[in-house]
Amino acid sequence: MAETVARVIAVDGPWVWLEADPAAACSACAAGGGCGALRRSRPALSRVAIANDFDAAVGEHVVVGIAQGELLRASFAAYLIPLASLILGAIAGDRAFGGDLAAALGALAGLLAGLGFARRGAAILNAGGGLTPIFLRRAGPETLRGEASGGEASSGTVRCEEFNDRGRCP
Repeated sequence: MAETVARVIAVDGPWVWLEADPAAACSACAAGGGCGALRRSRPALSRVAIANDFDAAVGEHVVVGIAQGELLRASFAAYLIPLASLILGAIAGDRAFGGDLAAALGALAGLLAGLGFARRGAAILNAGGGLTPIFLRRAGPETLRGEASGGEASSGTVRCEEFNDRGRCP
């Protein structure tokens, strides 16, 4: 189970809106370094609604998770299918018509077809509910500091030793 810490940002009847801390999933982000992808990302992508069957309160931190197998299937749909389609399209274009232009057009057609298949695969995964995070537990101070039971740091949690007045890493 892939886990991360999320903050409750709104309670809407039977639903609770969570905002995941993207830095929590990446130790380089939590340390303030890394690739910079977090700075280019849109915050709306990290918000999700789940069933409020745990009596959530706005502002509290919870631990949510997604099954590893579902993440693997989603990665397969998002990356491998379009890449394989691009390569197969390039090979088919080259074999059918010969030349670089035919291979490039075949690759483009294969990529577009692969993106369509990936979109359909993602819709099937999403309809099955496997990509919706599930509530695992409330995040206590030890979880927010990155301490798991047994004193180890658990993956997908914020790793910092000091917190500011809002309970967040500085």
